Amino acid sequence: MSVYILIVILIFGLLPHEGFSQLSEKSETKPDYVLVIHGGAGAMERSKMSTEAETAYIKGLLEALEAGEKVLKSGGSSTDAIIAAITWMEDNPLFNAGRGAVYNEMGEIAHDASIMEGAEGKAGAVGAVGIIRNPILAAKAIMDDGRHVFLIGKGAEDFAVKAGVDTVNPSYFFTQARWDSYEKTRQTRIEREFPIKSKGTVGAVALDKNGNLAAGTSTGGMHYKRMGRLGDSPVIGAGTWADNQSCAISATGHGEYFIRNAVAHDIAARMLYAHQSLEQATYDVVMKKLKALEAGGGIIAVDKDGNIAMPFNTSGMFRAYVKAGEAAKAAIYVEEN
Repeated sequence: MSVYILIVILIFGLLPHEGFSQLSEKSETKPDYVLVIHGGAGAMERSKMSTEAETAYIKGLLEALEAGEKVLKSGGSSTDAIIAAITWMEDNPLFNAGRGAVYNEMGEIAHDASIMEGAEGKAGAVGAVGIIRNPILAAKAIMDDGRHVFLIGKGAEDFAVKAGVDTVNPSYFFTQARWDSYEKTRQTRIEREFPIKSKGTVGAVALDKNGNLAAGTSTGGMHYKRMGRLGDSPVIGAGTWADNQSCAISATGHGEYFIRNAVAHDIAARMLYAHQSLEQATYDVVMKKLKALEAGGGIIAVDKDGNIAMPFNTSGMFRAYVKAGEAAKAAIYVEEN
């Protein structure tokens, strides 16, 4: 079934919503592969989003999902699959990552990204970079190099150039909508004191045919953030985690709380040491622990058996998933049980 047919089906309410209603989906038998993606969580009210915007977001999610699934279907690795999906979203100005990134208080773009694979626990991350076209590719280059895990600023940019990762003039990332939001906040004292909760961050988690898990996250960060601020997206264990013995996680939300609570690793640890299921562990962390702290956000996850979870405690999260042999599914809003 083509991406465009799926979009039409979803918009007219004919695609099943049970998986999203429960925010998780169990697999009776382990699927050959699984891919789950997100495009950020936040205040997303159906009444405030036009049909055209809904269509565009769903289209963007399904196209990114299709790019990643092509890798998995052909026997490619979970790492390559999440790279394919995330770079697609980084190139789509709808999402707060890559070309659609928000501006910091200085009117500059500062991207963060991280990646982790579950077989050996290798990881790579970049922070506060402004000339790398696809920050997730720089994170992967760091992981592949193996000397370090986390590089930031000019050091990360210099490494990316030497590694052959594409760089661009910062003007490439300009989008009028993001700049207008920046200018409005810059000129309005109230919005400086109470920043807009931007819907941002993209991520992907995957299980491939060889049973390997991988996770990646990329973001433009918090709208009007302070210069030098890093959120959870590039922090291994906070915004990203993958371990073949448990699960792969990518997070989106109020990064400071995700860092303080080591959210991604906490979920994996609950599975390994408390023997919780993926569904229970993700629910306890996102819907109980974070919600009690008034920390908005959500996560996407897949475990070693192909079960998935997509809990979020906000009014919406851009999300989509596909399992081998099944139709792709995508959604934006929270569905009532």
